[in-house]
Amino acid sequence: MFIVLLKFAVNRSKALEFMEGHKAWLQRGFDDGVFLIAGSLQPNLGGGILARGVSRADLVRRVNDDPFVAEHVVEAEILELSPSRTDARLAFLQG
Repeated sequence: MFIVLLKFAVNRSKALEFMEGHKAWLQRGFDDGVFLIAGSLQPNLGGGILARGVSRADLVRRVNDDPFVAEHVVEAEILELSPSRTDARLAFLQG
């Protein structure tokens, strides 16, 4: 499982210009079953995504396809998390 942090970068002011492409990119991630959660980092720092079912290399390629990343609206950091304990409602995330 991966946590993707998308922190605002040098071209933050261009976010509106690339927002539709970013939203379409997010939707593809959900449609493909790779993204489980996406939301904003507070206070107004960028965004975050919980992803699974993909290799790190494939996730890096996917993240690099985000118009926000390609246009330096955000910088991406990918953290890998190996769950060892979950609430019963999230048991599907283990293994």
